Amino acid sequence: MTSFFLPRSKDDFVALGYMAGWKIFGLLPESVAYRIGNIAADRVAANPATTRQLRKNLARVMGCPPEEVPQGLIRASMRSYLRYWVEAFRLPSIASPELADTVESTSDGLERVAEALEAGDSIVIPLPHSGNWDMAGMWLVSRHGRFSTVAERLKPEVLYDAFVEYRESLGFRILPLTGGKPAMPELQRRLEDGGVVCLLSDRDFGGHGVPVTFFGEQTTMPVGAAKLALDTGARLMPAGLSYTRDGWRFVAHPFVPTEGRNLADIVQDIATVFESDIAQHPADWHMMQPLWPADKKRSK
Repeated sequence: MTSFFLPRSKDDFVALGYMAGWKIFGLLPESVAYRIGNIAADRVAANPATTRQLRKNLARVMGCPPEEVPQGLIRASMRSYLRYWVEAFRLPSIASPELADTVESTSDGLERVAEALEAGDSIVIPLPHSGNWDMAGMWLVSRHGRFSTVAERLKPEVLYDAFVEYRESLGFRILPLTGGKPAMPELQRRLEDGGVVCLLSDRDFGGHGVPVTFFGEQTTMPVGAAKLALDTGARLMPAGLSYTRDGWRFVAHPFVPTEGRNLADIVQDIATVFESDIAQHPADWHMMQPLWPADKKRSK
């Protein structure tokens, strides 16, 4: 992990906390690590101010006013989110072919990945912020070799570097979303060479997405995955991610048709797949930020 640095700001101390997490949680017994995560999650869930946006997002999923979202769901959602972080801190020390076997044993549709690659096709995999996408990536590397993705350029830079180092230690190929050479041309080149690209695709970071209907309300979602598939002829395979009680579920959905289609219609198809998966596992959708325009306007 990135070498020691002297913290000088609030962001630096946050970065130091993450970096300490990778060191400490990797050494703790599994049961202790998860217990710490659950205790922290329950404390956060009990504070209405820190879960206000999560509650609004889950209200769309549940089809009810925010105040009617069960507190049990808020608690389960925070436990799922903190579980992701506990596993992220531990994954570099526990990743193995045996762990990939465990992921595969509780997952569905993974044969689609092998069949496409064996046929010489490249694949674009759009994902939601659900479950543990790093665990799914670990499985993909173990079974089919390295893949490419992008990472948000976090501040301070040392935190971004730490996340890149972490994911590259798992075999991911990381490109910066901003602050470097444009990622799309390089991703396109890697697809043209027969590679796999995975992109988190349920949140429109840059505000350049296209309108979609998501849980009955219009918002925007990014076009990157759909555009890469259209431009390169790669297969477009949305994936769903969730937790089981003691493991992980990775669903490789049927390929979305792209040839000759409108970009916005393809993105809507991706959103519809995400919607179905999230509705089945709402606690595992880790969307803590405003996603719909109504919430974004209020947060300004």
